[in-house]
Amino acid sequence: MKRRTAREKALQALFQIDLAETTPSEAISHVLEGEEEDEFLNRLVHGTVEKLDFIDEMIKPHLLKWKLERLANVDRTILRMAVYEMKFEQDIPLDVTINEAIELAKTFGDEKSSRFVNGVLSNVKNALLEE
Repeated sequence: MKRRTAREKALQALFQIDLAETTPSEAISHVLEGEEEDEFLNRLVHGTVEKLDFIDEMIKPHLLKWKLERLANVDRTILRMAVYEMKFEQDIPLDVTINEAIELAKTFGDEKSSRFVNGVLSNVKNALLEE
């Protein structure tokens, strides 16, 4: 499975987990619809869920005039997954992760999602580079 497809399916699984409170394994199984398991997809979903509190704390300082809970569900899910990838998937360049998140926001979010996601993730990137 291509990484872009894995990201799309991971987003869908994480969205289900966030809204329906299903388990990561159930959500992955549902979005795969009988397709073969994918290691990257599994890492994105399980890693994001396992590190959720840490990820949310990384995002919150960069939400100017917003609260995490008030974000559109899809935007919040994209941000969480991207921050997980930026922090814990060391082999992927930060700019690649940001660009992929922007594309997800264009596909699944509203007309303002991609700019919002880009702004937040650019700030997260700067914070990571200062660590």
